[in-house]
Order: sequence, then C-alpha cells, then structure tokens
Amino acid sequence: MLTNTTKSPFSKVSPLPWNAVNWTKGFWADAFQACASDTVPHLQSMFEAKDISHVVENFRICAGEAEGSFDGTNFGDGDFYKWMESAMYSAAKNGNQELLNQLDGYIDLIGRAQLKDGYISTKQILGERQNNGIARLGDINDFEVYNFGHLFTAACLYKRITGKENFLDIAKKAAVYLDQMYQENARNGEVQTAVCPSHYMGLIEMYRTTGDQKYLELAKLAITLRDSVKDGTDDNQDRIPLKQHDKILGHAVRSNYLYAGVADLYAETGEAEYKDMLDKVWRNLIDKKLYITGGCGALYNGTSPYGNFFIDQKIHQAYGYEYQLPNVTAYNETCASIGSVFWAYRMFQADPKAEYFDIIERTMLNVNLAAVSMDGKKYFYENMLRRAKKLDYELIWPLERSEYILSYCCPPNLARTIAQSSEYAYTVSHDTLWMGMYGASRSEIELPCGASFTLIQDTSYPYDGKITLRIEDLKYASPDKKTPIYLNIRIPGWVEKGTIGIGGETTICLTQTDSQSYQKICINPDNVSDKVSEITVLFDMPARLTTAHALVEETNNQAALERGPLVYCLESPDADVETLDDLLWKLDAEFKPAAYNIGGRDLTALEGEVYRINREEYNRDSLYQTLRYHGMSETRIRLIPYFAWDNRGFGEMKIWMPVAYSHTRQ
Repeated sequence: MLTNTTKSPFSKVSPLPWNAVNWTKGFWADAFQACASDTVPHLQSMFEAKDISHVVENFRICAGEAEGSFDGTNFGDGDFYKWMESAMYSAAKNGNQELLNQLDGYIDLIGRAQLKDGYISTKQILGERQNNGIARLGDINDFEVYNFGHLFTAACLYKRITGKENFLDIAKKAAVYLDQMYQENARNGEVQTAVCPSHYMGLIEMYRTTGDQKYLELAKLAITLRDSVKDGTDDNQDRIPLKQHDKILGHAVRSNYLYAGVADLYAETGEAEYKDMLDKVWRNLIDKKLYITGGCGALYNGTSPYGNFFIDQKIHQAYGYEYQLPNVTAYNETCASIGSVFWAYRMFQADPKAEYFDIIERTMLNVNLAAVSMDGKKYFYENMLRRAKKLDYELIWPLERSEYILSYCCPPNLARTIAQSSEYAYTVSHDTLWMGMYGASRSEIELPCGASFTLIQDTSYPYDGKITLRIEDLKYASPDKKTPIYLNIRIPGWVEKGTIGIGGETTICLTQTDSQSYQKICINPDNVSDKVSEITVLFDMPARLTTAHALVEETNNQAALERGPLVYCLESPDADVETLDDLLWKLDAEFKPAAYNIGGRDLTALEGEVYRINREEYNRDSLYQTLRYHGMSETRIRLIPYFAWDNRGFGEMKIWMPVAYSHTRQ
C-alpha cells in the first residue's frame, strides 16, 4: 500500500494491501502493462547510461567501484528511488524475478555508497571527497532532503512488497542523520526549508512501517521548523507560518508535496489547525487554479501575486493569480499533477468525500497519462493545453515529448504512479468498501470488521459508463452473526443521469443531485448468494461542452469537449483546415463516440460537425485589424482524448475553441 493508514487514528478509510487489486483488462490494464513492459526498462536504461543521466554511475563512484566525478542533476538520486518504486511494483505484479534481483543489487550498491553517519546524496559525497567546493546542506536547491524523502518512501514500499529489511536499513541510517540535522537546526535557529519536501511523507511512512515513534516526532519537528525560516519566499511556501496559509501559491511541486505531507501528519495527530489550513488551500486550488485536465501550476516564471514592490518574490513553475490559466504557455509540470494526486488521496483518507477521487481520476486520466507517449518512452515535463503551429518565442521545455530531458524527475514519478494505479481503485473502513477509480479488475477484499470477499469489476470505463460488480466467496467475520457489509459506490461529479441495479433490478435512479457523492449499498447476508451478488452501475455518458469561469480570460466565450471523465482535444490530423484557429463549436452538433487507434492502442474518439469560418481578407500576422465577416461553413472533425495527443507527428492541438452563438427573434 502507498500509505499505510490502517492504524492512523484520524484516517477514516485506509488502503488495501499492495497486491489486493489487479487490473484484468481494458484501460488501466493496458496502461499498467505498457508501463511495466516499456517505460520501466526504458527508464532503467536511462539511469544506467553514463553519457545520459549518469545516476547509477554516481552511486558506483561513491561506493569506490568506479572512477570519475559527479555528473547529472542534483535530484538524480531521488529520481532513481522513484524509478525503483515503479520497478518493484511492476516486477512483483508480473512475477519478474530478474528485475527483483536487480533491485536487490541496486540496494546493495546504495548501501555501499552511503556514509557511516547515514548521509547519502551522491553529489555532496563526491564533492567532499574530491574537495571541489561542494558540501552538504549548503544550498536547498541541491535537493539533498528531497533525495532522502524518496529513499524513505521507496524503502518502506520495498519492505511491504518483499518483506526484506535491506532497503529499510539504509533508510533508517539516513533518518538518523536527518534527525541530527534537524535537532541542530532547532538549537541554533538556522533552518533551511527543503524544496519539494518529499521527506515529510517519507518520514511518516517510516513511522507507519516500523512503528517507531521517533520518525513521527522527526516529521513533526521538520514541519514545525518551517516557521523558523528566515527570509522565506512564496516560491517555497515559507514566507508566512504554515497554519496561516489560505491560498495555493509558489512552485507547484513544492506546494503539493508540502500539503500532502501535512495531510499525512494530520492523519496521525489530528491537529485541527492543520486540517483547517489544508481545507482552505485545497478549495483555492480546486475552485480557482486547477486546469480542466487536472494540471497544476500555470506559470513558467514570474513574480508572486502575493508579494509586493518592496519584497522581490520571484517564483517559477508556479501557481499564479486566481483564474490565471493560460493555454499555450501552461506550465503544468507532470510532477505537480502527480503531487496533487498524492495530496487528494490523503485528504480523502482523512475525510472521504467523492470530490477528492473526482480530482484523482481527472488528473490520472488526463494530464498524467498525457505526459507519456503511447510507446511509453517519451515524456512531457510540462503539459500545455494548446500547441500553436509556430511561436514567436521559445519556451523553456520542448513542444514535443522527449526521450530524455535534463530535469528527469517527471518520467520516474509518472512511472511509479501508473505502476501503482490499482491502489486507487478501493479504500476500506470498518464494514464498508469505498470505490475510487473505476477499471476492470479482480480484487481480494478484507474489511477491518473481518468480512472478506472477491470483487470482480467488469467495465470498459472510461469509454463506457457501465460497471458490473460481482461478489464471490463472501465470508463474514462471524458465521453465527452475519452482519451486513456495504459498498460505497462513487458517483462522479459529471454524472447527470444513471442507474444502480441490484440483482438485475433497477433500484436507484441517479440524477444530477447525486453527482459527486457516494451511494451506499447494503450487502444483506440473507440474499447475497442471488440478488445482491451482482450490482450494475450505469452512468449516462453523453459528450458535453464545458465552459470556464468568466475570469479565466483565455477561455472567455470558449468551450471544451468532455465525455465522462475524459477531456478531449483537437489535433491537426483530425481536421481539414489551415489552422485549428478557424474552427468554432456548433452548439447543436452531436458528437458521437467512434472507435480509433493511436500507437497500437484502441481508444474512443468523438466525431461531429463544427463551423469553419471564412478568413478572406484576414491578415494572420497583424496584431489588430478590422473585423470582416465572410460567413461560415460546416466541417466534420474528430477529437481524441487529451492523453493521446502528440503521438502522430508535430501539429497544432487545442482543447478550448470559440463558440458560435446565434439569436433568433420570435
């Protein structure tokens, strides 16, 4: 399990064991298999390559088994630990003993590279050894504590999956070093706030894995000391005390990692001020700063909207003002959207509301999967919502997916998230199974009350709204007292119409008022063998046009096309026009599902008619000009799920398009 909250006193639901749920076919099974078969080995080759990432080679040099100097990124160690998570999950799920053996070899190497005092960050180890001026904890942007945090998380998961202590032993030694560092920080008042603070989540998971209170206390100390930072910044979320936060701001990855870690802390301590703060910041994100795809962090670079003239508050890869959501220059770092999934998942455990899984599902299906190509070997660091035919300026990151990018944090983060995707299918409370993400699967369910059963989920979701749930081999905690158990069925926020049938009979009719909620179904012991053994959920899934808040200036009088949980986009190969800018939505058009294949993967496209405006006398190079209307014609287009774009060569892409309104007087 990703977060072992089974004993967390303020967690209302908890995950199933890591191997309880397995995708069997369809969408998520395909995504998992592509990750295991293509992405995981490809990433391994990148980390092994001396002339590309140099990551494994850095460990070998630190261990005294190779010669040379540090090369690569400051955060390469942490990125390698993330890849190890994807490898251990996919290897264990697929029975890949060779890869598991390789992981043991890497763990041994990391142990040999670790210093006797527990310190482990290759750049600094080699810097001190070679006396090149690089030393420990000199610059927060050296990402040392970030590396520690991902080490902690990976080691905990390895223990849960394999039962082995070898990786956890390394993590324990590193935590000793980190404890000494924070104790010294507390004494001298000279505190540095770690960037992308993965160690908050990591330390609390160490506590959950070992049961040793010292890791929880260390996490408390690390989070508390944030308020002692001198000259903090909005970029790093430490300008004002943590409990006073009421807006999401600054570097999006740092922000989402921070709040995920604080949510973990709340699950263990129940400190109400932290929960109140998390609720406020979450609402600011969801209501005013989240992209339709689930993307997070609109700005490449800029100045904090909450700074002032007298304090220079530069930010990067960051949240901007409320409703500031550009399309061409949308930053939306992949790691930020993954961080929001971590955060939402932890918020759900503390307060199981359907809206959190709406966000998880939206983010996972759209922006996260859009970050990797269909062949599993090319990646986006940032995730734009529009690609123009040409730009008169150059953005920092490539406009196409790349096999390797210098900042290689996103590909392994994405790989572990896809490899672990089955963890988001269900959570449990005392006598209840809570449905999270939908997908065809077979699950061995054990409820805390002692009841157990096999749950078979059959569905073509997210392309189809029909979900069939079959309960097999139900065993109650006490055969003499068959206490009912429950299924909590999630009704997504986009649902306006649907039904839930039990035993072949429709018993619940769903309307828009039921959306973004849970429907509780009782499994009655008297009839579970017949009528209640099968539950059929049917969500009506028409294509729909979605508009944004009026203050989202770039999408004013525009709309996006969605169907179910999927956001759709238009690409150049699917429209016979000079530029996609010449197209407008036709409000009375019907967009129908159509089978389509991209990169060997079957998907559901949408086909329908839009207007094509006549651009006669229009100067495409002019900044301003007189509007001249020469009519419109109809043209047929195809739209594909946003996650599938940029797999057919370079061209334009749009999610938002203008709407052609008309008014008829009667």
